[in-house]
Amino acid sequence: MIKITVIIVNYNVAYFLEQCLHSVKKALQHVQGEVIVVDNNSVDGSVAMVQHKFPEFLMIANKQNTGFSFANNQALKIAKGAYCLLLNPDTVVEEDTFKKVVDFMDQHDDAGGLGVKMIDGKGNFLPESKRGLPTPSVAFYKIFGLSFLFPQSKLFGKYHLGYLDKEKTHEVEILSGAFMLMRKSVLDKVGLLDEAFFMYGEDIDLSYRIIKGGYKNYYFPGTSIIHYKGESTKKSSVNYVFVFYKAMVIFARKHFSDKNANLFSLLINIAIYLRAGAAIATRFIKRLLLPSAEASLIYSALYCLVNYWEKNVKYIEGGKYPEALLSLIIPVYIIIWLVTVWILGGYDKPIKLIKIIKGYTIGTALILVAYALIPEDLRFSRAIILLGATAAIIISLLLRFLLHSLKFDGYKIGSAQHKRFLIVGNYEESKRVAELLEKTSIVPSSILFLSVDEQWEKYPDYFTGSLSQLEESIMIHKVDEIIFCAKDLSSQKIIELMSRLVQTNVDFKIAPPESLFLVGSNSIDSAGDLYVIDINSIAKPENKRNKRLFDIFASLLMFPLLPFLLLVVEQKLGFIKNVIAVFFGLKSWVGYNAKQQLEEPILKPLPIIKKGVLSPTDVLKIKTNITNTNKLNLLYSKDYTVWQDVKIVLKAFKKLGRGV
Repeated sequence: MIKITVIIVNYNVAYFLEQCLHSVKKALQHVQGEVIVVDNNSVDGSVAMVQHKFPEFLMIANKQNTGFSFANNQALKIAKGAYCLLLNPDTVVEEDTFKKVVDFMDQHDDAGGLGVKMIDGKGNFLPESKRGLPTPSVAFYKIFGLSFLFPQSKLFGKYHLGYLDKEKTHEVEILSGAFMLMRKSVLDKVGLLDEAFFMYGEDIDLSYRIIKGGYKNYYFPGTSIIHYKGESTKKSSVNYVFVFYKAMVIFARKHFSDKNANLFSLLINIAIYLRAGAAIATRFIKRLLLPSAEASLIYSALYCLVNYWEKNVKYIEGGKYPEALLSLIIPVYIIIWLVTVWILGGYDKPIKLIKIIKGYTIGTALILVAYALIPEDLRFSRAIILLGATAAIIISLLLRFLLHSLKFDGYKIGSAQHKRFLIVGNYEESKRVAELLEKTSIVPSSILFLSVDEQWEKYPDYFTGSLSQLEESIMIHKVDEIIFCAKDLSSQKIIELMSRLVQTNVDFKIAPPESLFLVGSNSIDSAGDLYVIDINSIAKPENKRNKRLFDIFASLLMFPLLPFLLLVVEQKLGFIKNVIAVFFGLKSWVGYNAKQQLEEPILKPLPIIKKGVLSPTDVLKIKTNITNTNKLNLLYSKDYTVWQDVKIVLKAFKKLGRGV
């Protein structure tokens, strides 16, 4: 008899999914179960990876992103287990997690659903492991920050039930969709996920229906999982704010009285505008704070320079510069300097001072060229341009040295990846992981090794010590990051160590067995928290920026030329749609040939980019097989330059009207 059906809905997180499935496979050794993976049209090789590495698991490959609820229901309808577990792909379960939760449910006939203790990639407890029903009053406390200010209050802390001991079992109202175990017979009675919820809110709705059906939901801390949730990144997204809070409105209208639903909707709409405004303001401030500070300081410096030059050099015997110099010309100089610094990568993190100097140098050259071409009455002084550029460079460098000294997030001069690593594992696996680490773009300042067992006595020159000396090793060697070898350490042990070391402020990574990547972090949305063999040229900030600039400039060029270009392209209406879509960032002019990429096992999923109108295969006059298509995709990613996009667009111009 199948006791548990594990259902995982995946969308473009192949690395995390692989690690999750490794842990699931181990956990199923202790209980009879099945696994169903539903992929929502990923373009990162997820389907091929599952079929190649986990052929025993059932894969449902959707041809479009059907949403979380629909995809889970696809699996729930064919599930054979007595219990169904909805599990996020960005999780890691302990070896005995499934056995413990199944045993708990077997012993509690009143249990309809169950959630477990979750920690993030730094070992911190995730408060959404246990939640209360978001009634209008609870929503009010949450929206206006009272639940954050008073998390342990029985009045204000109901959203995350902060007043309940996280180490004890409790009845709760709402389960987290990241780990949501439910009795199959209960689902047959209360129904499956409501597909009106595309993403977010469906776990709240189903949890509440379980309670209304006469059953209880439990928070069970007898086992723990890692959840690499991307909440910090998502919550800064305006799209997240609208989708999440609109889901709350759907829930309220479905379950509350008209009066309460209207009150809830009012609160939600207030929250949408407050949070959306805050999200926009936060992103605006983060992106423009440094350029704005630079612009202000540079303008102040040039203001002083112009006044000095006017009185002591240019107009010693009287006279002054026109007002346009300070009100118009100097601001234009500053804009040109800052834009060229941005294009050259002067605002990328970590900071590379040479890019800043190059940016100002090129910007100054552009200004001098323009200076030679403008009317003579607008040529005020080359000396001010050159001295101003020198002052601007000094100001920018000093400002970045200050940010570096104050240790502001990301503002580190040089490589941010010069870290001290500690690899925990036995000889063969830790050696493999170290070699993998050295093939990435990371430049470790040192790599130390701790053995899981007594192997350190066999290789005294290789190992620093054993696992029992982990805390001491962190302190003595000032370790920045620990990499756990999952082949040699159980998930349970890794989770235990992460929870124990949460106060050390070190970062954690996990190396799945036989894989070409290391996973870890608080967020699935941060590329810096995933180390892979360095094929990610196209994912580098400067290349992403250049690719986007090409898309914008090419689209702008095509707009006025549309009447002529429509005579050339094959699909007229599609071309107009593509010009608009690319300009607004919905597509790119060039991307991977993603449809064929999924048909063959991909051991190294490519960096995710926007879907392209064209692909590298479009420049060929013959059809390519799947293997060659994948190689072309890999080469495009690895050796990307913006000139590749230019060549592909020019050579395959007639195809720019096709759909993707």
